[in-house]
Amino acid sequence: MPESTLTLLHYALQYAVDALEALAVIAILVGAALGTISFAVQFTRGNARAFEIYRNRVGRALLMGLQLLVAGDVVKTVVLDESLESVVVLAILVLVRTFLSWSTIIEIEGRWPWISRQDPRGSIETRAN
Repeated sequence: MPESTLTLLHYALQYAVDALEALAVIAILVGAALGTISFAVQFTRGNARAFEIYRNRVGRALLMGLQLLVAGDVVKTVVLDESLESVVVLAILVLVRTFLSWSTIIEIEGRWPWISRQDPRGSIETRAN
């Protein structure tokens, strides 16, 4: 490919990575805002599960944001910054974000990610006892 085409492709991919990162932030902020509004409505109506619903909605927004951030980091590392240092940084970021995702899933669903929903032995409460 001509150098001008590669430069144009590089800029397009950089914009795509920036868009993924912005979308991740928007997903987290919008999810938290909608969850907060829903919580306020549910709480004022006396719903005993209002906080649980709120926690689930914010947690799911956080999970979506983390997945979008990982996607952006993978594209950035594989296509835009092909150095060993960037691969190591990507590996650390993916490990940290995977840990955060698993922690969020455990918080939301009350079970380990690899345990099916139907298995009563998978609940955190059951395992702790």
